[in-house]
Amino acid sequence: MATMTDMPGNINRQKAVGIYIHVPFCRSKCHYCDFCSFTGLDGVIDGYVDALCRDIESFKAEPQGYPSRRYTAETVYFGGGTPTLLDTEHFEKILETVDRRFNIEDNAEISAECNPGTVDVEKLRGMRRAGVNRLSIGLQSVHDDELKMLGRIHTYNDFLKTLDDAWRAGFENVSADLMYGIPGQSMSSWAKTLEEAGGLDLKHISAYGLKIEEHTGFFENPDGLTFPDEDTVCDMYEYMRDKLRQIGYNRYEISNFARQGFESVHNLKYWLYEDYIGFGPSAHSFLNRVRTENSRDLKAYLKGENICVSSSLIGECEAMNEYVMLRMRLEEGVDKKTFFDKFGVDFDSRFSEKFNHYAPGFVINGEKSCRFTEKGFLLSNYILSDVLNFEEM
Repeated sequence: MATMTDMPGNINRQKAVGIYIHVPFCRSKCHYCDFCSFTGLDGVIDGYVDALCRDIESFKAEPQGYPSRRYTAETVYFGGGTPTLLDTEHFEKILETVDRRFNIEDNAEISAECNPGTVDVEKLRGMRRAGVNRLSIGLQSVHDDELKMLGRIHTYNDFLKTLDDAWRAGFENVSADLMYGIPGQSMSSWAKTLEEAGGLDLKHISAYGLKIEEHTGFFENPDGLTFPDEDTVCDMYEYMRDKLRQIGYNRYEISNFARQGFESVHNLKYWLYEDYIGFGPSAHSFLNRVRTENSRDLKAYLKGENICVSSSLIGECEAMNEYVMLRMRLEEGVDKKTFFDKFGVDFDSRFSEKFNHYAPGFVINGEKSCRFTEKGFLLSNYILSDVLNFEEM
């Protein structure tokens, strides 16, 4: 990939951003999924990639105060949907377009979400040649009955084959997604999933509690579903945290665990309140404190119409609250000097009185940082909604 870092006159004239590429196609819709994705549209993919590349090429915004300089892409993330429904040529075309417009850095993290059953070793080798260097594979559970309950199209053996194909294709940085709180799931079945996944030499594990969203299969057809109760879900989280820590995974964000040095650089951009640009239906961007959202209308996107449906400048008070909300999801919490450097406001004068209400059992509010305790993470949503009073803005 091209780079500007060694070109005379360009020192400090770049701004690194994350690039998100949405691929809104799936073989079938999982029962819990509310993401923008469509089934039965394989014949549309070529046209979609063309529209996506036109969208990327037409991006005109430049860093504030530097009208002649380009952004550089520190990360590229293919999310979905199911990005691995794209062919190798599609990955090549998209990444070449991103590089022309954004100058992908030589050491960029380029990730793709991957569903078992949608790739083989040859496709994975092609993706690797195209530049993808990180895979996030959707495992969710090692129990086939739980996978069926979720509406997944793969079995655990399908996942193991995909993982083996990834190693053979040259991928070293592989993550897996897990899910707890599944209907019918028990503590023992969850423990088995963690035991199996923990023994697979994965570099990263993301684990999410199931939430029932509107317009999903679970929401529209709840009859006969028996979910673990709230106390069991908390027990599942605590067991996971302790188990993954014992086998060498560091929790760096409330739902994400990594071997040393394998944290997700792209996702950290969200939690560190850094700039990112999204392309595709429903994609979001956050750039120079302006948040934009794309339409979910695939037909309009294919025509280049009605792409952006909302755009808002985030005010100073709202930005401070959002920053704290996101940073408190991290193990390290808020660094108070970084907060002051970013906003010119003393963290303690604005937030400490409210956070101290929960200390020491739930919050450690020290001289240099503020972060959650283990108990605090379990109640983080409640605490943050109380501390961060958005109605005051």
